[in-house]
Amino acid sequence: MRGKVGLAIGLAVGYVLGTRAGRERYEQIKEQAEKLWNLEPVQDQVDKVKDLGKSAAMAVPSMLWDGAVKVAKAASSRGTAGERLDAAVDAGRESADDVAAAAKVIADDARRAARNRDRD
Repeated sequence: MRGKVGLAIGLAVGYVLGTRAGRERYEQIKEQAEKLWNLEPVQDQVDKVKDLGKSAAMAVPSMLWDGAVKVAKAASSRGTAGERLDAAVDAGRESADDVAAAAKVIADDARRAARNRDRD
């Protein structure tokens, strides 16, 4: 579906840039594009994507903060300097794994939303 949309956009842009019809035809195309953009089904999909992006954007900073706290606690724990360093590195790896897992969940949700959109 994404390839078809990209092709349609590319053809439309090529036509607008290559047309000899002038400003009048450009304005007609622009008006039709604005009508299409403002259709309720299109705006519903735009809202879904915005909501998905907001929820994903809100999850990442908290995970990064939690990871930074874990690393700081591990670095300030008891033990020799080498043990503290090892603990901080391990905490950093675990935090990176957590962020990667969250990113995978977000990407899977985005794919699922795109498939549902394609079905509609």
